[in-house]
Amino acid sequence: MANDVEMSGWSGLLNSSTKLLEQAAPSAQFPPLQRSLDQLEALSTKLKTKTLRAEAPSQSISATRLLAREGINAEQLARDLKSFELKTTFEDVFPSEATTVEEYLQQVVHEMAMISAIQEAQKDNLRSFNDYMMKVLEDDWQKEKRDFLQSLSRISTLPRKNSSLMSSGLSRIGQVPSPISSPQVSTGPSVMEIVPAGNKSIIEKKTSVYAEIVKNLNDARGRGLPFKPATAFRFAYESLSIDAAGGRSVTMQKIWHLIQTLVGEDSNQRNVSRKMSLVIGARRHLEWGHEKYLLETIQSHPAQAALGGAVGNLQKVRAFLRVRLRDYGVLDFDATDVRRQPPVDTTWQQIYFCLRTGYYDEARSVAQSSRVAQHFAPQLAEWISTGGAVSPETAISASEECEKMLRMGDRAGRPGYDRKRLLLYAIISGCRRQIDRLLRDVPGLFTTIEDFLWFKLSAVRDCPADSSSVVLSEGLVPYTLDDLQSYLNKYEPSYYTKNGKDPLVYPYVLLLSIQLLPAILYLSKEVGEEGYNIDAVHISIVLADHGVLSEGSGTGQKMGIMDACAEVASIIRQYGSVFLRHGNLELTLEYYAQAAAAMGGGEISWIGRGNADQQRQRSLMLRQLLTEILLRDGGIPLLLGPRGTGDEGELRKYMMDWRSREQFLLEAAHQCQEAGLYEKSIEIYKRVGAFATALETINKCLSDAICAMSRGRLDGDSRAAALIYSGNDVLETFKYSSEARLQDKELISEQQTVLRQLEAILFVHKLARAGQYVDALREITKLSFLPLNPRAPDVTADVFRNLSPHVQACVPDLLKIALSCIDNVADTDGTLRALKSKIANFVANNMTRNWPQDLYEKIARSI
Repeated sequence: MANDVEMSGWSGLLNSSTKLLEQAAPSAQFPPLQRSLDQLEALSTKLKTKTLRAEAPSQSISATRLLAREGINAEQLARDLKSFELKTTFEDVFPSEATTVEEYLQQVVHEMAMISAIQEAQKDNLRSFNDYMMKVLEDDWQKEKRDFLQSLSRISTLPRKNSSLMSSGLSRIGQVPSPISSPQVSTGPSVMEIVPAGNKSIIEKKTSVYAEIVKNLNDARGRGLPFKPATAFRFAYESLSIDAAGGRSVTMQKIWHLIQTLVGEDSNQRNVSRKMSLVIGARRHLEWGHEKYLLETIQSHPAQAALGGAVGNLQKVRAFLRVRLRDYGVLDFDATDVRRQPPVDTTWQQIYFCLRTGYYDEARSVAQSSRVAQHFAPQLAEWISTGGAVSPETAISASEECEKMLRMGDRAGRPGYDRKRLLLYAIISGCRRQIDRLLRDVPGLFTTIEDFLWFKLSAVRDCPADSSSVVLSEGLVPYTLDDLQSYLNKYEPSYYTKNGKDPLVYPYVLLLSIQLLPAILYLSKEVGEEGYNIDAVHISIVLADHGVLSEGSGTGQKMGIMDACAEVASIIRQYGSVFLRHGNLELTLEYYAQAAAAMGGGEISWIGRGNADQQRQRSLMLRQLLTEILLRDGGIPLLLGPRGTGDEGELRKYMMDWRSREQFLLEAAHQCQEAGLYEKSIEIYKRVGAFATALETINKCLSDAICAMSRGRLDGDSRAAALIYSGNDVLETFKYSSEARLQDKELISEQQTVLRQLEAILFVHKLARAGQYVDALREITKLSFLPLNPRAPDVTADVFRNLSPHVQACVPDLLKIALSCIDNVADTDGTLRALKSKIANFVANNMTRNWPQDLYEKIARSI
């Protein structure tokens, strides 16, 4: 209805307009205008806009006024807002690189995968951090618990953390039971008594078994008996059964076997230098490891290996090749009908794997019996017989053959296992250029770092340190150990350890490349429950005992012999000091002896075969360390025994000559005296037979005690009594000594006189303190070494000329006591006045001695 009304209204307007148009007469002033409906609509819209703008509401005016007040141009703002437009572009939804829906979806999936990977990595990092923090908290809790138990029972195995070595895990070994039984020295309860064997940590187990080996080593070296320390340490470690697989490729058991083969305790290398002996030992270890791998491969594939009842080494290698080359067809040693199908020639494979497994005789036999290796057989025989030191002619011939194969390349259709021939000729040549080119141009030669290192060690030649100057004929530069070490040191330790997941790989590589000292230093810093730092100490003992440290300082830090020995000796000494701080003097002595032996060159130092500098360094360090033990409680009985100068103690093992022991003990006693350890110095002087020096020390201490008594020290009486008893004991011992000499008797007589004079002065002090003033004055007048007798004539001679300094120090206090006693006694016959005069004259005659001022004041008041 509304639409009909609206349409009728429009129709009426149209009719009215038509009538008006017909009635209107044309005028020149107002010409007629014709407009269509669309034009009329446009004009009406324009008119409406003008009307609305003219009729702006009051709110708009107020807004304009507010903007103007704030310094904003309302018209400019309106124009800017009119030109501002938000549009949704195609690129916002579909990026420019994705022009189709499929591409866009692929990009979204890729981005989501990346985001998911990042989130998972963040979760892994957070989880690893939480696990690490939990482990740290558990370790801290265990330490706190042990500290608490220590405060309760006083038998804890944890010491205070007062050194970097103790904080690294050695703090648990302070109370390890000593393998030495000594009835004279008691070091407190041992851990074995309070910790069940099943509850002992790895560190405690290692400490216990290793200490026993060190004790046996020292005993054998002291008696000149043969001993193999690396073998003993390896068996001791294996007896612990603490190596867990845990996905680690290198264990400490493996490292101990490497140490054993490095020092060659189970083999005799003749006509080779010490450095090449170490290289050969490292190679032997890798061959031992490959033999284990070969046997495990055969056992895991018994059907393919087809070993049968054969047990020969060559049969084992062939069984291994059956498994390794199972995809290549029939092998030559298994072929029955050669005409039917040409078998695979495995000559070079057999030679290589025989060498790789350490079967040198079998490798030589295969080369000699093979037609394709007839030219190589004599070269291999020379390499085996000389330990790798082939003649220049042989090296050049092998290098030429290697060069020829490298030029030919790995052609299509040529089996890849011919590369073993290339490796064998490179080993014989020992040419640096060929080896570097081989590794650069022929990728995939080695699948494990052990294979790589075995090849490198087999190619190493024994050359001086400056190998760049060693050039054989035709420009052949030998490959040296320094080249191998420089190559391996290009990579960070984390590269080898996989960021700590396999921590022993890096020291293992260092040891294999004869970088012995860097390996020890790295292991000594490995802190953890596994106790690798303890292994480092005992590895250093083995290497120092065999005297090979000077050959293994590494390329990065060239050290002299003494520098490397001093570094290792410091590690051993620091380990031994842990026992010293807990009173375990027996184990301290064992490790200190090894530290000194390391300074002297190892085993040769025990029999005096080292050079003069080494022997001097060993003697200095041994004396210093033994003195350190001697000054501890229980040190004298341990080193010297119940009596004598060490014939019944441990000192005899390290200083067999009596004269050396006497000199050492006199020096130690002097150090004790300088440090104020007078009781120890007196005991040592008595042991060594220096009775006069011991008695002089007693007199000095007694003089100090008397002076302290006069100043009010409470324990002066007991200390003085003990010193007098000790002096009398020295005199009694001297009386029955068979070694007393005439000059000793004269010195003893002098010191005995001093002792009696001090004893008389002490008696006067006691009487005065007890209030017996008359008796005290009577004893003062009896003193023959002072001119104080009132009835005797005055003496003008210097009575101090022959008086001991120890007695002289007591005279001023004695005079003050005499004056105090005179003040408390009545003078009935003038004797006291005469005594005062004697004292005044005596002091006046000795004004140059600068006695205390209060003595002069007291005399002035009494006159």
